[in-house]
Amino acid sequence: MIEIIPAIDIIGGRCVRLTEGNYDACITYSHDPVDVARRFEQLGLQRLHVVDLDGARARHCVNLSVLEKICSCTRLAVDFGGGIKSEQDLLSVFSSGASMVTIGSVAATQPNLVDAWLSSYGADRFILGADVRDGRIRTHGWLQESGVSLTDFIARFVERGVSRVLCTDISRDGMLSGPNIALYRNLMRQFPGCHLIASGGVGCAQDILKLQAAGIPAVVFGKAFYEGRLDLSALMQQLSVQSPNEC
Repeated sequence: MIEIIPAIDIIGGRCVRLTEGNYDACITYSHDPVDVARRFEQLGLQRLHVVDLDGARARHCVNLSVLEKICSCTRLAVDFGGGIKSEQDLLSVFSSGASMVTIGSVAATQPNLVDAWLSSYGADRFILGADVRDGRIRTHGWLQESGVSLTDFIARFVERGVSRVLCTDISRDGMLSGPNIALYRNLMRQFPGCHLIASGGVGCAQDILKLQAAGIPAVVFGKAFYEGRLDLSALMQQLSVQSPNEC
Protein backbone atom coordinates (compact mmCIF):
# COMPACT_ATOMS: atom_id res chain seq x y z
CA MET A 1 0.00 0.00 0.00
CA ILE A 2 1.29 3.44 -0.90
CA GLU A 3 2.56 5.49 2.04
CA ILE A 4 0.59 8.74 2.35
CA ILE A 5 2.44 11.64 3.97
CA PRO A 6 0.77 14.98 4.74
CA ALA A 7 2.77 18.17 4.41
CA ILE A 8 2.77 21.26 6.58
CA ASP A 9 4.56 24.19 4.93
CA ILE A 10 5.43 27.03 7.28
CA ILE A 11 5.84 30.76 6.78
CA GLY A 12 5.83 33.05 9.80
CA GLY A 13 4.66 30.22 12.04
CA ARG A 14 1.57 29.66 9.87
CA CYS A 15 0.49 26.61 7.86
CA VAL A 16 0.52 27.77 4.24
CA ARG A 17 0.72 26.52 0.65
CA LEU A 18 2.42 28.08 -2.35
CA THR A 19 1.59 27.64 -6.03
CA GLU A 20 4.49 26.46 -8.22
CA GLY A 21 6.85 27.59 -5.46
CA ASN A 22 5.80 31.23 -5.81
CA TYR A 23 6.12 33.02 -2.46
CA ASP A 24 3.81 35.75 -3.75
CA ALA A 25 1.06 33.15 -4.26
CA CYS A 26 0.82 32.10 -0.63
CA ILE A 27 -2.41 30.94 1.01
CA THR A 28 -2.68 30.60 4.79
CA TYR A 29 -4.73 27.58 5.93
CA SER A 30 -4.08 27.72 9.67
CA HIS A 31 -2.35 29.90 12.20
CA ASP A 32 -1.71 26.80 14.35
CA PRO A 33 0.41 24.13 12.58
CA VAL A 34 0.44 22.06 15.78
CA ASP A 35 -3.33 21.75 15.66
CA VAL A 36 -3.10 20.70 12.00
CA ALA A 37 -0.54 18.04 12.92
CA ARG A 38 -2.83 16.74 15.67
CA ARG A 39 -5.64 16.41 13.11
CA PHE A 40 -3.46 14.25 10.89
CA GLU A 41 -2.53 12.07 13.86
CA GLN A 42 -6.18 11.69 14.85
CA LEU A 43 -6.97 10.53 11.31
CA GLY A 44 -4.54 7.65 11.79
CA LEU A 45 -1.49 8.91 9.91
CA GLN A 46 1.98 8.24 11.26
CA ARG A 47 4.26 10.43 9.15
CA LEU A 48 4.50 14.18 8.58
CA HIS A 49 6.57 16.24 6.17
CA VAL A 50 7.33 19.74 7.51
CA VAL A 51 8.86 22.42 5.27
CA ASP A 52 10.35 25.62 6.64
CA LEU A 53 9.70 27.93 3.71
CA ASP A 54 11.15 30.89 5.59
CA GLY A 55 14.27 28.83 6.16
CA ALA A 56 14.53 27.80 2.52
CA ARG A 57 14.55 31.43 1.47
CA ALA A 58 16.74 32.69 4.33
CA ARG A 59 19.22 29.78 3.95
CA HIS A 60 19.08 28.86 7.62
CA CYS A 61 16.41 27.21 9.78
CA VAL A 62 13.79 29.70 10.98
CA ASN A 63 10.77 27.77 12.30
CA LEU A 64 12.43 25.28 14.64
CA SER A 65 10.09 26.23 17.47
CA VAL A 66 7.14 25.02 15.39
CA LEU A 67 8.94 21.75 14.70
CA GLU A 68 9.67 21.28 18.39
CA LYS A 69 6.02 21.88 19.34
CA ILE A 70 4.75 19.43 16.72
CA CYS A 71 7.19 16.75 17.85
CA SER A 72 6.40 17.26 21.55
CA CYS A 73 2.62 17.35 21.06
CA THR A 74 2.22 14.39 18.67
CA ARG A 75 3.72 10.96 18.08
CA LEU A 76 4.12 11.59 14.37
CA ALA A 77 7.44 10.69 12.77
CA VAL A 78 8.44 14.06 11.33
CA ASP A 79 10.86 14.79 8.54
CA PHE A 80 11.92 18.42 8.28
CA GLY A 81 13.36 20.39 5.40
CA GLY A 82 14.10 23.98 4.48
CA GLY A 83 17.12 26.03 5.44
CA ILE A 84 19.42 23.19 6.51
CA LYS A 85 22.76 24.50 5.31
CA SER A 86 25.20 23.71 8.13
CA GLU A 87 25.87 20.97 10.62
CA GLN A 88 24.53 23.25 13.35
CA ASP A 89 21.24 23.49 11.43
CA LEU A 90 21.22 19.72 11.13
CA LEU A 91 21.84 19.17 14.84
CA SER A 92 19.20 21.75 15.75
CA VAL A 93 16.62 19.95 13.62
CA PHE A 94 17.40 16.58 15.19
CA SER A 95 17.43 18.03 18.71
CA SER A 96 14.01 19.60 18.01
CA GLY A 97 12.59 16.13 17.48
CA ALA A 98 12.74 15.39 13.75
CA SER A 99 13.21 11.73 12.87
CA MET A 100 14.68 12.56 9.47
CA VAL A 101 15.75 15.59 7.47
CA THR A 102 15.02 16.41 3.86
CA ILE A 103 18.03 17.93 2.13
CA GLY A 104 17.87 19.51 -1.29
CA SER A 105 19.67 22.79 -1.86
CA VAL A 106 22.69 21.90 0.25
CA ALA A 107 22.98 18.53 -1.52
CA ALA A 108 23.06 20.31 -4.88
CA THR A 109 25.45 23.09 -3.87
CA GLN A 110 27.66 21.37 -1.26
CA PRO A 111 27.53 17.64 -2.05
CA ASN A 112 30.79 16.87 -0.24
CA LEU A 113 29.40 18.37 2.97
CA VAL A 114 26.34 16.13 2.68
CA ASP A 115 28.62 13.14 2.07
CA ALA A 116 30.22 13.85 5.46
CA TRP A 117 26.79 14.04 7.11
CA LEU A 118 25.77 10.71 5.59
CA SER A 119 28.92 9.14 7.03
CA SER A 120 28.45 10.71 10.46
CA TYR A 121 24.71 10.27 11.00
CA GLY A 122 23.71 7.45 8.64
CA ALA A 123 21.98 7.66 5.27
CA ASP A 124 18.75 6.33 6.79
CA ARG A 125 18.19 9.68 8.53
CA PHE A 126 18.17 11.62 5.26
CA ILE A 127 15.63 12.14 2.49
CA LEU A 128 16.97 13.58 -0.75
CA GLY A 129 14.78 16.49 -1.81
CA ALA A 130 14.82 16.54 -5.61
CA ASP A 131 12.86 19.65 -6.60
CA VAL A 132 12.71 19.68 -10.38
CA ARG A 133 11.58 21.93 -13.20
CA ASP A 134 12.34 21.13 -16.85
CA GLY A 135 14.60 18.27 -15.83
CA ARG A 136 16.87 20.44 -13.63
CA ILE A 137 17.17 20.70 -9.88
CA ARG A 138 15.99 23.96 -8.32
CA THR A 139 17.38 25.22 -5.02
CA HIS A 140 16.81 27.76 -2.24
CA GLY A 141 13.06 27.60 -2.07
CA TRP A 142 12.92 26.73 -5.80
CA LEU A 143 14.14 30.22 -6.62
CA GLN A 144 17.47 29.25 -8.24
CA GLU A 145 18.45 26.99 -11.12
CA SER A 146 21.26 24.65 -10.06
CA GLY A 147 22.34 23.42 -13.48
CA VAL A 148 22.26 19.84 -12.12
CA SER A 149 20.11 17.27 -13.91
CA LEU A 150 17.53 15.36 -11.90
CA THR A 151 18.90 11.91 -12.74
CA ASP A 152 22.53 12.85 -12.07
CA PHE A 153 21.52 14.37 -8.75
CA ILE A 154 19.64 11.28 -7.60
CA ALA A 155 22.28 8.86 -8.91
CA ARG A 156 25.06 10.56 -6.98
CA PHE A 157 23.38 10.19 -3.62
CA VAL A 158 21.88 6.77 -4.26
CA GLU A 159 25.46 5.59 -4.79
CA ARG A 160 26.22 6.94 -1.31
CA GLY A 161 23.44 5.02 0.37
CA VAL A 162 20.46 7.37 0.30
CA SER A 163 17.31 5.34 -0.40
CA ARG A 164 14.49 7.87 0.17
CA VAL A 165 14.00 10.45 -2.57
CA LEU A 166 11.28 13.11 -2.40
CA CYS A 167 10.77 14.33 -5.96
CA THR A 168 8.64 17.44 -6.41
CA ASP A 169 7.54 18.48 -9.87
CA ILE A 170 7.49 22.24 -9.28
CA SER A 171 5.29 22.88 -12.31
CA ARG A 172 2.55 20.77 -10.70
CA ASP A 173 2.93 21.91 -7.10
CA GLY A 174 -0.20 23.52 -5.72
CA MET A 175 -1.99 23.23 -9.08
CA LEU A 176 -4.27 20.30 -8.09
CA SER A 177 -3.94 19.12 -11.71
CA GLY A 178 -2.66 15.61 -11.03
CA PRO A 179 0.85 14.29 -10.37
CA ASN A 180 3.44 13.67 -13.08
CA ILE A 181 3.09 9.90 -13.08
CA ALA A 182 5.25 9.49 -16.19
CA LEU A 183 8.14 11.21 -14.39
CA TYR A 184 7.83 8.97 -11.35
CA ARG A 185 7.53 5.78 -13.41
CA ASN A 186 10.70 6.74 -15.25
CA LEU A 187 12.55 7.35 -12.00
CA MET A 188 11.40 4.01 -10.61
CA ARG A 189 12.79 2.30 -13.72
CA GLN A 190 16.13 4.07 -13.31
CA PHE A 191 16.34 3.67 -9.53
CA PRO A 192 14.36 0.53 -8.67
CA GLY A 193 15.76 0.35 -5.14
CA CYS A 194 14.56 3.83 -4.17
CA HIS A 195 11.73 4.58 -1.81
CA LEU A 196 10.42 7.29 -4.12
CA ILE A 197 8.09 9.89 -2.62
CA ALA A 198 5.99 11.70 -5.23
CA SER A 199 5.11 15.33 -4.62
CA GLY A 200 3.23 17.97 -6.56
CA GLY A 201 -0.15 18.02 -8.24
CA VAL A 202 -2.29 15.76 -6.06
CA GLY A 203 -5.84 17.08 -6.41
CA CYS A 204 -8.04 14.20 -5.26
CA ALA A 205 -8.00 10.66 -3.88
CA GLN A 206 -7.93 9.16 -7.36
CA ASP A 207 -4.55 10.81 -8.01
CA ILE A 208 -3.09 8.92 -5.07
CA LEU A 209 -4.74 5.68 -6.15
CA LYS A 210 -3.22 6.10 -9.60
CA LEU A 211 0.23 6.55 -8.06
CA GLN A 212 -0.32 3.35 -6.10
CA ALA A 213 -1.38 1.52 -9.26
CA ALA A 214 1.82 2.77 -10.95
CA GLY A 215 3.89 1.24 -8.16
CA ILE A 216 5.04 4.50 -6.56
CA PRO A 217 5.93 3.74 -2.92
CA ALA A 218 4.88 7.03 -1.29
CA VAL A 219 3.23 10.40 -1.85
CA VAL A 220 3.21 13.77 -0.13
CA PHE A 221 0.00 15.79 -0.26
CA GLY A 222 -1.16 19.08 1.16
CA LYS A 223 -3.32 21.55 -0.73
CA ALA A 224 -5.93 18.96 -1.80
CA PHE A 225 -6.59 18.20 1.86
CA TYR A 226 -6.62 21.83 2.94
CA GLU A 227 -9.01 22.73 0.12
CA GLY A 228 -11.43 19.97 1.15
CA ARG A 229 -10.87 17.93 -2.01
CA LEU A 230 -9.31 14.93 -0.29
CA ASP A 231 -11.22 12.87 2.29
CA LEU A 232 -8.47 11.02 4.12
CA SER A 233 -10.77 8.63 5.97
CA ALA A 234 -12.34 7.52 2.71
CA LEU A 235 -8.98 7.35 0.97
CA MET A 236 -7.53 4.99 3.54
CA GLN A 237 -10.44 2.64 2.90
CA GLN A 238 -9.89 2.81 -0.87
CA LEU A 239 -6.15 2.23 -1.07
CA SER A 240 -6.57 -1.37 -2.14
CA VAL A 241 -8.32 -0.26 -5.34
CA GLN A 242 -6.22 -1.25 -8.35
CA SER A 243 -8.00 0.59 -11.20
CA PRO A 244 -9.10 4.06 -10.03
CA ASN A 245 -11.53 6.13 -12.04
CA GLU A 246 -10.71 9.51 -13.42
CA CYS A 247 -11.12 12.58 -11.18
